[in-house]
Amino acid sequence: MASWREGVAPRGQGVRLSIRGRTLALRGLRRPRRGLFWLLAIVGPGLVAANAGNDAGGIATYAQVGAKYGYDLLWMLLLISFSLAIVQEMAARLGVATGRGLLDLVRERFGIGWALFAVGVVLLANGGVTISEFVGIAAALELFGVSRFLSVPLAAVALWWLVVKGDYRRVEKVFLAMTLVFFAYPVAAVLARPDWAEVGRHTLIPTVRLDPDYLLLFVATIGTTITPYMQLFQQSATVERGVARRYYSDERWDAYIGAVFGNVVAAFIIIATAATLHVAGQTEITTAAEAAQALAPAAGPYAQVLFAVGLLGASLLAAGVLPLATAYSVSEAFGFRKGVNLDYRRAPIFIGLFTALLVLGAAVALLPGLPVFGLLVAIQALNGMLLPVILIFMLRLINDRRLMGDLANGPLYNVLAWATAVVLIVLVALMLGNMALDALGIDLFGAG
Repeated sequence: MASWREGVAPRGQGVRLSIRGRTLALRGLRRPRRGLFWLLAIVGPGLVAANAGNDAGGIATYAQVGAKYGYDLLWMLLLISFSLAIVQEMAARLGVATGRGLLDLVRERFGIGWALFAVGVVLLANGGVTISEFVGIAAALELFGVSRFLSVPLAAVALWWLVVKGDYRRVEKVFLAMTLVFFAYPVAAVLARPDWAEVGRHTLIPTVRLDPDYLLLFVATIGTTITPYMQLFQQSATVERGVARRYYSDERWDAYIGAVFGNVVAAFIIIATAATLHVAGQTEITTAAEAAQALAPAAGPYAQVLFAVGLLGASLLAAGVLPLATAYSVSEAFGFRKGVNLDYRRAPIFIGLFTALLVLGAAVALLPGLPVFGLLVAIQALNGMLLPVILIFMLRLINDRRLMGDLANGPLYNVLAWATAVVLIVLVALMLGNMALDALGIDLFGAG
């Protein structure tokens, strides 16, 4: 007697019917493999995750990099683009190969102790960032005269309604639509009239310094570019999509496209602020909103508006993605039911944690006297310090051939991914050591 199983086919593939191991696709034609329609069909978690990294903290960090050091760190952003593409692709591949989230795999492979440790890292890394997203929403709308006491609660309620009352497809479409605001930054950079020859030179020729501020911003830039929650969201969202192994190549391209687009946007933020603030001698800014205001005299009021719109869209996107990624991860670690398609009765921990993070982030963002900019950059530096923990877990899992089969890492990916983790660990050690010496009044490198 024939046995059959019905499942959800990958995007645009209709329904899969498996009979004695043979799979038939019903109610759907295969999408075009190349061209604009193919591109629109494949983008999803990769584009959302990478652009969520360009959040309020990311914008603040990139703006400070441009204001303080001009174009000096563009070369590093170029190198990070390769690392980001590799790390996000590995997260997608883990999701496709196993059908499970990262912390679910950590619990099974390494035990509950390591899972609890990973949960602690995730909550520490993501808790502060969630607050920063609502700070970014408030700062952006205050530029348009909207009080934070109105904008922050409304944003929290809207994001809660979208996720809790929607389904995965609708949530993904809204998140993808939010990424359109990032086109504001290339336009703002062009309006700022940068020296493109200098941009090209600093992109290709490294400039290295060893002063504490440079190392802090270096690590913060890595932390905000390859943020731990991006890998968690990428893997969990890929799992929820139900992508089959044989369609994995499209997920790979989604990860690559997202990484490239996200870092091109980051580069334009640095270029815009370097061409205006750094050139004008304003090397210190206190908020990302201040960076938007500061663009107006040199680049015109439209650049200011574009920067503010980008800040608002980026903060809204990350304020939805980040609590969602955290709720996925904690639920996975303890085996609780999870998923955007589930309601509170079927997934109380998942929905409850997502709701609690939104409430906490919005409530703290309304407190007066927050050291906004210092908080944003410090959180990104913390993410950079915690990133190696997530990378090491991913690398251990993705090299387990019993788990991954033919989707396990190859030699090149291992070299590049381990190099990213080791370099980051060395940079963190240098940063912490230099900060300690600086606190003691010891200027080891003669930096001013």
